[in-house]
Formats: sequence, structure tokens, C-alpha cells
Amino acid sequence: MIAFIHNLVVKTVKRRFKKNKDTPHKKLSEEVKNIEVSISHSISEVFFILIGVVSAGFGLKGFLLPNSFIDGGAMGISLLISETTGFSLSILIIIVNLPFIILGYSNIGKQFAIKSILAIIALALTVHFIPYPLITSDKLLIAVFGGFFLGGGIGMAIRGGAVIDGTEVLAIYLSKKTGLTIGDVILIGNVIIFSFGGYILSIEVALYAMLTYMAAAKTVDFIIEGVEEYTGITIISNQSEKIRLMITESLGRGVTVYAGKGGFGKKGAELTNFDIIYTIVTRLEIAKIKTEIDKIDKDAFIIMNSIKDTKGGMIKKRPLK
Repeated sequence: MIAFIHNLVVKTVKRRFKKNKDTPHKKLSEEVKNIEVSISHSISEVFFILIGVVSAGFGLKGFLLPNSFIDGGAMGISLLISETTGFSLSILIIIVNLPFIILGYSNIGKQFAIKSILAIIALALTVHFIPYPLITSDKLLIAVFGGFFLGGGIGMAIRGGAVIDGTEVLAIYLSKKTGLTIGDVILIGNVIIFSFGGYILSIEVALYAMLTYMAAAKTVDFIIEGVEEYTGITIISNQSEKIRLMITESLGRGVTVYAGKGGFGKKGAELTNFDIIYTIVTRLEIAKIKTEIDKIDKDAFIIMNSIKDTKGGMIKKRPLK
């Protein structure tokens, strides 16, 4: 935290507790820390949203709009209406997304709704005022890279706790009310949009729109879930202590150890107690850690499961030796 902001926060907190002179120093410190964390997160969220707005605007004006391409979701509806009626896309972005934001206000929260409506207004202003250059007229490049930048913008906005395409809010709401998954709702909605696009514009436009949507959806996944997927590894072995030392000391990774008991044994026999080791590595490091485990216990039982992202711990401290 910048010294100026830290000092300002300290003064604000002291002023707040000025009437109560008996307030312990520990409580003041905790309050300062909480406010600084909130400010830091807010700055980070605003940054993500702004980057998202600029990226989405570039995808729209640099690729899709000049070439009469459409996308899926609320943005696709806005583009389709704008193409068929000539109505301003900037205004349509706000109008089409407004019902979804109202729905998000009642189902997700006030802060989410406020950030989302501000992000959508910022995107509308960006599309209207910023003169992005036309990048290409090649249809395949338009579909792929238009979807990439638009999806990147949507993903960045979501990382900032807002949406610039409200379709997912509706999908979450309908999934709770029906037996459909969020993916099913989004898929059905996009099939309808692409069908209208094929009927009103052309089949070719609808097919390219599907490609644009797939590029955007995949980019959103990468932005939200992380490009580098982690793997959680659970190790059950009679040599658990040696494996723990190998992971923590030789490989420099953190572990969690929890007590376990064998679930299978002969009738009347006591079940074996042992320690279970759990650690997280990147996909590229799986082969290395399996080799090291085999050196200690070839019969070790190893369970692996995918993890989209992590925070904290010792995963990125240093590369495996």
C-alpha cells in the first residue's frame, strides 16, 4: 500500500475512534488493515474492468462491427438489432443488458449491479467515442480475433466483479428455477440468437457468429479460470513421512498432512492408520513428482484431480529441482 494512502487511512480510522479513547491499539490496526485490503481490491477490480472495457471495445469496433458480424449472448442481441434496424449499438448495449442487471441486483447483490451498470455504460461510451482502427476484412480472422478480444473483455470484467454481457446472470437465475445447467441455458439462448441471425442476415453470418462465440467463450474460460491449470495430488503410502520430506525439502512445495485409516481389511483385523499427503503442482510438474514418489514407494496410491486456480501457498515459490 502506498505510504500516502496508508497515512490517510490511519488518520481516518483514528478520527472514527476519536470519541472512544479506550479503543485498543489492536482493534485500530485491524481496522486499518481491513480498509487497506478493501481499497487494494477495489483498485484491482477497477483495473480489470477498465481493461475489459477497452478489450471488448477493440473486438467490436476493430473486427465485428465494420464487417457486420454478430456474437452470442446479450452482445449478440445488441449487434443483431443494430444490424437490422441501424439503431445505435452504444444505446442498445445498455438497453439489452439492463434487465439482466436488474435481475443480478435481486439475485447477486447491489455492489455487483452497480459495478456492472457502470462497466456497461463505459463500454457503450467506448464504442461510441473511441475511433478504433479497422484491423482486417478477412472473415476467419474477424471471427477468431473479434471473439478473442470480446471474450477477453468479458472475462476481465468478470474478474473485476462485474459483467458487460448479462446473459450469464440470466443463465444462473434460470438454472436455479429449472433443471437446466448454466451451460444448457446459455447454449439454448445462443441457438435462438444464431437462428435469427441466419434467418435475418444469412447462414454464413450465423456460422461465423458461432465461431466468434466459441473463440469468445474459450477466452473467457482462460481469463477466469487461468491458463495454467493446477493438479491436486493425494498420496497414500506407508512411507508418507519420507514423501512429505521429499516434497517440502527437495521439491520446495507445500503439503497438507491429514490422518487416514485403511478402509479394507480382513474380518477382525485392525485397520491400518497412516498419514495422507496432499499437494498441488502444475500440469508440467506431474511427471517429476511421480518419479520422485516412485523412488520412495512404487506401491504408493496416487489420486490426481484438476484445479483451475490457486491463491497463496508455496506453488509458485520456485521451480521443481
